[in-house]
Parts: sequence; C-alpha cells; structure tokens
Amino acid sequence: MNGEKTWIVTRVDGKIASVSIDYKGAAALLAKMAAFSPSRFSKVETCKISVTELFRIAHDISWEDLLVFGTPFQQTVWKALFDLTHPADKGVKLICYTDFAESLGKGPGVRAVAHAIGLNPLPVIIPCHLVIPKESIERLHDLEEENGLFKWETLYMVDKYIDYGEYAFGTALKRELIQIHLNL
Repeated sequence: MNGEKTWIVTRVDGKIASVSIDYKGAAALLAKMAAFSPSRFSKVETCKISVTELFRIAHDISWEDLLVFGTPFQQTVWKALFDLTHPADKGVKLICYTDFAESLGKGPGVRAVAHAIGLNPLPVIIPCHLVIPKESIERLHDLEEENGLFKWETLYMVDKYIDYGEYAFGTALKRELIQIHLNL
C-alpha cells in the first residue's frame, strides 16, 4: 500500500459493520455485539485495506450491505448521510450541518444531528466528512465569487485555512478525504 493510510474494515456475516484507522472501531463493534446471543452472528472478519479500496467499496455498496448498530435516530442520520452519495452517479458536494439537519426535518436539533454524525461507525462509506460548518460553506461560496475560474468543488485548495470541522480521526484526515471524494 506504499505508505498510503490503511483502514480496518470489519464485516459481520458478510456485511460491513465497522471502518476505522485503528482497531478501536472493531473493538467498539464487538462490545455492541456482546449484548446479543452468540448464535445471532456466525462470522466476524477484519481486514486492512487502502483508502483507494475503501472509496471503491463506498462507491459500489448499497445500504443493505451494511450492518449498523445505533439508535433509530442515529440510523436515520447515517442513512441520510449515505444517501448524499448514493446512487453513486448522484455527484458529491459539501453540505453544512444546519442544512443537513433541516433536510432531515431536525433543524432545531442540529447539535443532536451533529453528534450522531460524529458517532458514524462507517466513515467514508457513510460520508460524514462531507458535512462541514456553515461558515466554511459561506467562505467557499465567497471564494467562488472572487475566483470565477475555479470550480466550487476544488476551492478547498485555494484557502487552506478553511475550517472543515471536527473529525474523529483528525481534521487533516477530514480535509484529505474531502479532497479525494470531490476529485473522484
């Protein structure tokens, strides 16, 4: 994988149930599975893959290929995040937390929606990295007006000081994932 960051993907009975840059995601998944009868699941597999492979999987996968453990509210948020990029030919765009919460009919609950986004067990596959602060969306639009020759989707390269918000694996990785996703 030539220095490229590897991701740990855990499948339960063939369905992707955890994605992480370390084994903490798999450990959290196993802790959740411990609440169920041992006969409920038959096979757990974990493997390392490249970010390129993870994006390929994210592109080709359907919601039914995933196993997500979470509250009904969390699952609603995660499914809506998944739907931002599925079907795959839908196109990719950044969205702010406020607009995303409003699209769910949860405008007043933007903090609860943001918290659920932060608990996403399947980063990249469920593209939580595409949700950024409203001020950053506004700054990107301002840059677009100032620099008409740039496509809005690539403006992240113009201003390295744009805050893309928090990310469980660090803000630098979030910026990198946005860059990869918008240039697929």
